[in-house]
Parts: sequence; C-alpha cells; structure tokens
Amino acid sequence: MKIVRIAAYQIDLPLNEGSYKWAGGKSVDVFDSTIVRVETDTGLAGHGEVCPLGPAYLPAYAAGVRAGIAELAPHLIGLDPRELNQLNQRMDQVMKGHAYVKSGIDIACWDILGQATGLPVCTLLGGRFGKDVGLYRAISQVSPAEMATNVAEYRQQGYRRFQLKVGGDADEDIARIRAVSAILQPGDRLIADANTGWLVHDAARVVRGVQDIDVYIEQPCATYDECLSIRRRTSHPFVMDELIDSVEMLMRAHGDRAADVVNLKISKFGGLTKTRQARDLCVALGIAMTLEDSWGGDIATAAIAHLAHSTPERFLFTTTDFNSYVTVSNATGAPQRVQGRMAASMAPGLGIQPRFELLGEPVVDV
Repeated sequence: MKIVRIAAYQIDLPLNEGSYKWAGGKSVDVFDSTIVRVETDTGLAGHGEVCPLGPAYLPAYAAGVRAGIAELAPHLIGLDPRELNQLNQRMDQVMKGHAYVKSGIDIACWDILGQATGLPVCTLLGGRFGKDVGLYRAISQVSPAEMATNVAEYRQQGYRRFQLKVGGDADEDIARIRAVSAILQPGDRLIADANTGWLVHDAARVVRGVQDIDVYIEQPCATYDECLSIRRRTSHPFVMDELIDSVEMLMRAHGDRAADVVNLKISKFGGLTKTRQARDLCVALGIAMTLEDSWGGDIATAAIAHLAHSTPERFLFTTTDFNSYVTVSNATGAPQRVQGRMAASMAPGLGIQPRFELLGEPVVDV
C-alpha cells in the first residue's frame, strides 16, 4: 500500500455560544479548521483534522497548517501509510518542528490502518477501557455570576468536570472560582485554567485566596519555572498544559514533581503516534491525563475519543467533545455526547466520513 495523494480542505466552525474567551482578552468567534485526506493506491483513504485555537494560543495558526502540508506532502508520496513510525520519521526529517502541521496526516494514516485491518483506531491504540469516557466542559471567561450560571446549565447536560477560563484580574478570578464552587455537587471537579495568563504574583494571590476550595490549578503562568514556583507554594492539585509538548518536557515535569495531571493535545505532539507514546509513558509513571486537542469538529473529536477510550480509566482525568461546541458538522459517524460522556466508534478506522458537500474543493492537493 502506498500514499498517492494528500489533500487539505478548509472549513469554518462557528461557535454555539457565539465566542470563546480566555486569558489576556483573547477570544475566537469562528474556528478555522483544516481537514486532511490521505489517499492510497488501494482505494482506501483516511482523514484527520487540525484546528488551532487561533494564532495567539500556541505556536500554531490555521493557514500555517495548510502551508506546511503543501511543503511536507510531496515527501510522503509513495510511503506506506500503515508504517506509522517510518512515516513520522520521514516527516521529522524533511520538516523540523511544526508538530501541528504533521498531526492531521498522522491521524489520517491511523484511520487508514484501522480500515485496512478492519479494526477501530481505539483497538490499535491499546484496546477499549470501559463503555465510554467522561467529558469536561470549558467555561468561557465572563463574569463570576455568568460563569456559575453556565456551569449549572452544563451540569444539567451531564458534565461533571468544569474547566473555568481564568487568568485575568486576580480578584475577579478568585470570585469566579468561588461562585462556581458554591453550586457544585459531590463528584464534580473544578479546574481553574489560567492558560498562562497570570504573572507569578497574581497566581500566588489566587492560590492563596482559594486555599479552602477544592479546585485544580491549571497552567497559571507562561514559563516552566514560574509554574513550578506556584506549584511549590500551593497544596492544590496542579495541571500542566501548554508547556507539555514533548516526551522531554513530560520527563522534566515528572522529575520536578511539577504536576499531578498533564494535558496532552494531539496536534501539540504531532499526531496520535507521538501522543500515544506520551500517554503510555504517563501510565508507566503514574500521571493522570486530560486527553484532547487544541480544538476541532467531528473528525478531531473522533480522534480524541479513540485516544481517550484506549486509556486505562484510572489515568484518564478527563477528555472533551469539541463537536458539541460548534454549529457545523464536518463529518458523519463522530461520537456524540450522551449525559456528559462519549464513546469511540466501533467501526474500522476513526469511523467517520467527511461531509465533502461542505468542504468544497481542496486548498492543497499533492
């Protein structure tokens, strides 16, 4: 089996809530997503999705995905898409860095491998644990009262994990955490996610101001050393996200006892192949994980579901269903939320079919 064509399609994904706001006044109204199609000489084709959270979140941007694929794709024609390690080695040889560019291609090749073997990607990633997985809901940054109202509404939909977008004014963030904590029920979990937005002195004030509340503190500051300094002055469970972008950073955080939970985003690592390596290392080291991606629609949600569902339940802190946040469905067959939980497809590969009537003509075609 050989790759004979790689194409990329662009699709806009508007948000159900109108906009999504996080630290530093950043916001997105419409997500710019790229769907990757990898075709083979046997007629099998696989699909992946890459959707950065705008250009101001991680070192990634939507147009960069497509420009990178145009640069990378010619070097992959003729390779066997089922040989994932060789594929990734070639991508790393011909393009240094830019993991997010490679992610959609890698995911599409896992989709092909699953179809070729007649197995769901979940099975190929290690097997299915449990009947479904629990989801978190990200709560866009608004006033404390509004955030509490939104959490109450999402709780009625079955969510039990709530990731508050903080990282703004310290006093208001303390009020946000307290307002939401007051309405939670036993079994709920609250994460205060600053998305690198606090300076050290603000983060110190917040963790001191909510020391009596059961809350996880996620990625308070921009640098590793700043986050570590906050970790060492709080008893709250601690989550590292944006800085965990490689096995090397994961090992550093483990050695420093810098986090109780890490957030592994598929595109941040460069696809399912390398995220699985990090996932399995976390299991070996005893580190709990949030498994997700930067953003996306149905295809990204399918890839997330297969990774999460193939993770031992004890180590899966939570995961997410990005396709429920947006108004446009870019594929059929994707997991759908049922009472705050979702399950990976039992069909071969990712179990999805892109809606080409919405995607139009490819913007990259190699």
